[in-house]
Amino acid sequence: MPEFKTLLVEQLGKVAHIQINRPDKINAMNRAFWEEMIQLFDWVDETPEIRCAVISGAGKHFSAGIDLQMLAEAAAGMSPDIGRKAEAIRRNVLKLQESFNVIDRCRKPVIAAIHGYCIGGAIDLITACDMRYSTEDAHFSIKEIDMGMAADVGTLQRLPRIIGDGMMREMAYTGRAVLGAEAARIGLVNRTWPDHEQLLAGVLELAQEIASKSPLAIRGTKEMIRFSRDHSVEEGLNYIATWNAAMLQSDDLKNAVMAHMSKQTPEFAD
Repeated sequence: MPEFKTLLVEQLGKVAHIQINRPDKINAMNRAFWEEMIQLFDWVDETPEIRCAVISGAGKHFSAGIDLQMLAEAAAGMSPDIGRKAEAIRRNVLKLQESFNVIDRCRKPVIAAIHGYCIGGAIDLITACDMRYSTEDAHFSIKEIDMGMAADVGTLQRLPRIIGDGMMREMAYTGRAVLGAEAARIGLVNRTWPDHEQLLAGVLELAQEIASKSPLAIRGTKEMIRFSRDHSVEEGLNYIATWNAAMLQSDDLKNAVMAHMSKQTPEFAD
């Protein structure tokens, strides 16, 4: 397992528990964080023994979003030429986007367990996850509008597909706080728990349940959901037919059917 400066990673059976680990900075996302997210999810994706991942925050909060010191340092080192400065900003934004695109592309399900602040770049992060759960007092906000900018690392592209266009616009235009109960009502999170301890216990239990399923079936399901998000129904149906032409020949299907018939719990190879 790789080691990181801004992330704590623990393998719990077939589940990777990932904690953003800058609690003294409200888990603000510095330069090392953005780089390490790519390394981490390359490892998650390529490690057969990991079947599901959970992301949470160490300390009192999930994350306060991007570290403003990082932005200041990046601005200080730019060319005075407007064209070159614009190109450098664009390249930097694309690099930041990749740090969360790797979550979206990861073959394994990724679950966000959110407590305390989840603002700015943290919203970008959780919208790239498969599912989101929170404490009742979790605090969600698209704060970029109050910084005089539009969110640019995934929120405006992914959040409408989670909570709907109108609610996303309300959050994005106002920057207002959405707390856990409202987040559950609008579908931003699937469920809330009273406190952080119960949240982690519940989410890790869910992750272990997902990890007990056929890895091929889970990966195929995530791939089909991602593909269908951006394609027509007909294209999605054609893709799943082609996909399952191979995957239905897997031993996982035979094992699952035999276990079901004998009323046993199936076990699947990594």
